[in-house]
Amino acid sequence: MPEERLPDAELEVMACLWQLQEATARQLREAMMGYRPMAHTSMVTLLGRLETKGMVKRAKGPFGKAFIFAPLRRPGKTHRRVIGDVLQRIFGGNKPALVASLFETKPPTPAELAELQQLLDRLRRKNDPRE
Repeated sequence: MPEERLPDAELEVMACLWQLQEATARQLREAMMGYRPMAHTSMVTLLGRLETKGMVKRAKGPFGKAFIFAPLRRPGKTHRRVIGDVLQRIFGGNKPALVASLFETKPPTPAELAELQQLLDRLRRKNDPRE
């Protein structure tokens, strides 16, 4: 089944839910308040759409009327599709330009640089025809 393209608002709810792993509509609203404030009814509508699309499941919470939502899919395919779209649409397929833009926006920490170096080393080994 091909990966469905989610509208921005649904994608942002999924991103938040992937981070939290499970949450009520209220918890999601509060977590997203700084970058996408919305009414409770809007959040419930988005979660209903995501449930219909098979992206989230809901279960009755331990008390009250609140449902707890959890993602049914891992973010991998969605992340790859979104990054692929940005790479093509914004950077014309230029991968180093995309990475440079990320680091110009927010420079990496020393720990992130070490992690990136390890990634580069693994990629070099993987692409080395002698191995």
